[in-house]
Amino acid sequence: MARKESITKDALLTAAFALLQEEGSLQVTARKLAAKAGCSTQPIFRIYKNMDELYEALFEKACDFFQNYYDSFSRQTVTPFVHLGNIYIRFAAEHKNLFSYIFLSENRFGRSMYDLVNGRSGNVSREIQSAASQGSRNAQELFMKMWIFIHGAACMSLTGDYDLQEEETIQMLKDSYQAFR
Repeated sequence: MARKESITKDALLTAAFALLQEEGSLQVTARKLAAKAGCSTQPIFRIYKNMDELYEALFEKACDFFQNYYDSFSRQTVTPFVHLGNIYIRFAAEHKNLFSYIFLSENRFGRSMYDLVNGRSGNVSREIQSAASQGSRNAQELFMKMWIFIHGAACMSLTGDYDLQEEETIQMLKDSYQAFR
């Protein structure tokens, strides 16, 4: 009779995700994951062909986490790109390791920055459509200007150089939208 598998793919991915959140992507190694999951490294390589396969699954889990985080906030303003920007900046501040893994990694497993931010719900597409419906002559270009601003502010939060309160962030994003418009 074959022995029962005690370590599952889901358990390994959950442990890897916890390790990613706590210590960052560079610390998600086979040895550290085995320790976190309470097993040897053998089950990791029985379940995953290699660490790259695990990292891709971990990346998808992190992207899903970001989308669920984004979806959990109700819209506070009708000004395009403000909702997106506020949540993105907030995510960077609250989930530094996940933000770095998703949005600052060299390997995004074939996905562009636009794909990552747009997510399964069309986050960016809705904002661009909203800007166009509010009279923007070139909503795509406006998005690019806003995005550079938003991403820069989010990156500043990683280093502790961004200390605005949410209300200040929202006003700054509204002001930027009006200036770029």
